[in-house]
Amino acid sequence: MQIGIGLPVSGNHASPDALKRIAQRAEELEYAAVWTFERVLRATAPMPVPGREGVVAPLPDVYRNVYDSLDALAFVAAHTAKIKLGTSVVDALFQSPPQLGKRFATLDQLSGGRVIAGLGQGSQHTEYIATNTPLKRRGAGFEEYLHALRAVWGPDPVRFEGRFYKIPESNINPKPVQNPMPLLIGANAHAALERAARLANGITPSMRAWEPVEHNVKAFLAAARALGRDVTQLQIVARLNTAPNANPQQPFGGSLEQIQEDIARAKAIGFTQVFWDMNWANVSIDEQLQWMEPLRKLFE
Repeated sequence: MQIGIGLPVSGNHASPDALKRIAQRAEELEYAAVWTFERVLRATAPMPVPGREGVVAPLPDVYRNVYDSLDALAFVAAHTAKIKLGTSVVDALFQSPPQLGKRFATLDQLSGGRVIAGLGQGSQHTEYIATNTPLKRRGAGFEEYLHALRAVWGPDPVRFEGRFYKIPESNINPKPVQNPMPLLIGANAHAALERAARLANGITPSMRAWEPVEHNVKAFLAAARALGRDVTQLQIVARLNTAPNANPQQPFGGSLEQIQEDIARAKAIGFTQVFWDMNWANVSIDEQLQWMEPLRKLFE
């Protein structure tokens, strides 16, 4: 299992200098990847809490300031040479397939083929309103989006005719360096996990508790096996919105000794990579840098 790190693209400590310092230290320590996520806006009104029916609460403060996911990675690409550049996740539906496909392909070209494209459907209805995206695009529309995106990354001429998306026969360039581009899906519902098993190279769950994530990983791998896929080639990359000693009750949020036990459990489940996004715990950049080497040693 590999280790990654969430870049400081959000919260109080996000800055160009912070991005460069974390990314370059991660490359120096041979981390597998650096990761970003997307937030179009932070609604000021309380919003429904995912997974807690009927519960509303203010959105996290970390959403008050969020850099653009791909622009931040392009900046980091210019200051690194080999570390992978991942999104966990970009909300695909808020851009057209040609627009987002070109952005990912450009980043893959600029970085020399280092991109891992993690995509999701988006969870905040206010972002659907702000981007003029119909909620009916979720589900079947997202699946069609993935087919259109693969077409954009495929050979010219590109042409796609679907229910939700249409691309007239066109030349769309640049193409990604990687063929195929690694594609991960943020998925929780059964239908989304089955879709990822058919169409993606893996999933990127957000780790809040063991049981639901363990259930979803098993469901994803079972669906992939049923389709005849080689599950040893699939990726399970878990996002950890915490930091060491930040929350001992949360997976990967306790002491280094607890984290070592968590790593063993994650390996047994089938995780291929975990990455800490310590900005969610409002950890300073200097403290994040101090944690990076002790965490890396746990993976040796």
